[in-house]
Amino acid sequence: MSTPVSIFWFRRDLRLEDNAALCYALERSKQVLPIFIFDNEILEKLPKSDARVTFIHDCLRRLNASLQQQHRSGIACYKGTPIDIFKKLMKTLVIEAVYTNRDYEPYAVKRDKEIQSLLNDNGIIFKHFKDHVIFEKNEILKDDGTPYVVYTPYKKKWLQQLNPSKHLKNYGIDGFTNFLSATPLPFLELEDIGFERSKQVVPEYNIQADLIDNYEETRNIPSLDNGTSHLGPHLRFGTVSIRRMVEVALKSDNETFLSELIWREFFIHILWHFPHTVTKAFKPKYDRIQLRNNESEFNLWKTGRTGYVLVDAGMRQLNKTGYMHNRVRMLVASFLCKHLLIDWRWGEAYFALKLLDYELASNVGNWQWACGSGVDAAPYFRIFNPKLQMDKFDAHGSYIQKWVPEFQELTYPQQIVDHKFARERCLKVYKAAVG
Repeated sequence: MSTPVSIFWFRRDLRLEDNAALCYALERSKQVLPIFIFDNEILEKLPKSDARVTFIHDCLRRLNASLQQQHRSGIACYKGTPIDIFKKLMKTLVIEAVYTNRDYEPYAVKRDKEIQSLLNDNGIIFKHFKDHVIFEKNEILKDDGTPYVVYTPYKKKWLQQLNPSKHLKNYGIDGFTNFLSATPLPFLELEDIGFERSKQVVPEYNIQADLIDNYEETRNIPSLDNGTSHLGPHLRFGTVSIRRMVEVALKSDNETFLSELIWREFFIHILWHFPHTVTKAFKPKYDRIQLRNNESEFNLWKTGRTGYVLVDAGMRQLNKTGYMHNRVRMLVASFLCKHLLIDWRWGEAYFALKLLDYELASNVGNWQWACGSGVDAAPYFRIFNPKLQMDKFDAHGSYIQKWVPEFQELTYPQQIVDHKFARERCLKVYKAAVG
């Protein structure tokens, strides 16, 4: 194929509508070939029935069908390491540019630097754009030029700088006819990449006006499945545009939903400026805590058999569905870190394996918050009482009945540790390490 072509590389932006890099690629190129790479570096760490891989594949299938029907084109799918895939593409195509949307996780930053170097060495332009967030990198900083490490002032600056006409621009592709029309492009099935269809399903998201308007009242009740938006996986994989979600939030008088979207950006901001927080405490003294790291207790926590019914309900919901209500996530994380004195990184890794909406920045940020070691963290002496949390947020026991129906039977396990004892032990150990 001798005609120059630009490549649009789908990653965390699995949509055609309001996709910044895709729009720019179509604006600036004669022909655009969309591709997706199933990255071996990522796949090899996942179980073969991972629901997120199934979700990605289903999204790609829908996108491929849309491109075939509307543009007589499609998505070329590949499996391998991105660097190897681009080396192969350069042998068969005359590539003038590669367009993609930026990713801010440490692995992605390293990967993109390597790809950019390869392409530039071969005279190919590598262009990447902001699409995953409203504000990125150094766009929200303190007046002295340093990054925010506390949410509230970050949120204030975020809202001050938001200019809807600029930051919520719609990158539509209607009217473009320059997708590459070609013979059937390679499209991989799940079996081709070594995976099988998962029984877990990513739920549809809900951004109806009544949910947004009542978000403050309903978001903390774990038994209300329609009390949360289920936007997490869709923002994570980019099946929806963050610009459109902020637009929806701004139409409501309830600021809580918008605040949650800003929290997501705050954690991405922290990860960008402090990438070491993936493996190390933001507050270094917290890495001095003398943890117990009891593996048998960790296994009881993972399988929902701690004897603390709300903790167990959350873990069973996670294991069964790939989802856990956010209020319960805070409790189970606090319980692991403070009641059991188990390393937050163990819990973060387990959530990374199980959560359909897993996003590194938010997961690390929230686990460090629960442990007390992160930015804007809960003070270490704040230790959730599981019984009080249950009384407050599941007073009628609806959530517990669903996930731990045997909680009043003799077969239900005894509490793994006494709350009062665990609290006092935690305070003693934390104080010894952090003062």
